[in-house]
Amino acid sequence: MQEKLKQIAAAAQAEIITDKHTLEAFRIKYLGTKGIMKEVFEAFKQVPNEEKKSLGQLINVLKNELETLYTSKKEAFENVSEQASNQDDFTKPGIKVPQGNRHPINIIKNDMIAIFERIGFTIAEGPEIEDEWHNFTALNTPEDHPARDMQDTFYIDSNTLLRTHTSPVQIRVMETQTPPIRIITPGRVYRNETISARAHCTFHQVEGLYINKNVSFADLKQTLLYFAKEMFGQNVDIRLRPSYFPFTEPSAELDISCFICDRKGCAVCKGSGWVEIGGCGMVDPAVLENCKIDAKEYTGFAFGMGIERITMLKYGIDDIRLFYENDIRFLKQFA
Repeated sequence: MQEKLKQIAAAAQAEIITDKHTLEAFRIKYLGTKGIMKEVFEAFKQVPNEEKKSLGQLINVLKNELETLYTSKKEAFENVSEQASNQDDFTKPGIKVPQGNRHPINIIKNDMIAIFERIGFTIAEGPEIEDEWHNFTALNTPEDHPARDMQDTFYIDSNTLLRTHTSPVQIRVMETQTPPIRIITPGRVYRNETISARAHCTFHQVEGLYINKNVSFADLKQTLLYFAKEMFGQNVDIRLRPSYFPFTEPSAELDISCFICDRKGCAVCKGSGWVEIGGCGMVDPAVLENCKIDAKEYTGFAFGMGIERITMLKYGIDDIRLFYENDIRFLKQFA
């Protein structure tokens, strides 16, 4: 029996183990439920009692040697496998990284800015938290004007509010700069409105202001006509309908001819052939005087347009809420 144990130990040491498959074959052959060690233990039962102590010790030594050999080989293969997995394989195809894209509002805002920059306008920005002077009073808005009510304005305290338009930026510029002034003021504004498919409590505007000597309504019309053709196509025309704004006189609503139906009448233009995109007018002399600009020497015009409104027209979007829901399926369409 002792001689047989020596032969088993020698044979095990001579086994050629090169990978996980040959290692598993080694385990089955020597340590498996039907392996050589199983046969040794079965034969051990027939050994006389007086020999069992010494022979049992030899059997246990052999078993430990086989298990140690198996464990050491297994750990060696695992270490090699781990090292290989940590090495970069530059022949493998790369992992495609998803590419982001601009939000549709930013796309149109940048387009609008670029158009006005081409005719000499520069960008001016200001705070979104304003005081009543810059947001209402300096803009010639009466104390009893509905826009001042809590129903339309988010007040922080009695004199502080979230701006309802970007016109306060124009006031700040006129207070600190001397004419000529030619600026656009893009930015986010806030109004206390019920959120629906056509309205939201926060949205974006691009407003424009030009102050200089001898500025006329004709200059305003030509500026807006240039913008409309650059933004919507050379076949687009504009019309100006009389309106009222506290800070301009005369005032007008700006319409463009419906480029979707070519003025034949559709759901977008409600059959009229025209689509409203903003408001405009000549700066009221009272606003100039509030900013310490001589209204006898200088005149100017101002205009304002909603970026969401123009984005919806350009891309055929029928629900303003889509801009703020961060639905990746919606945003991917503008990549």
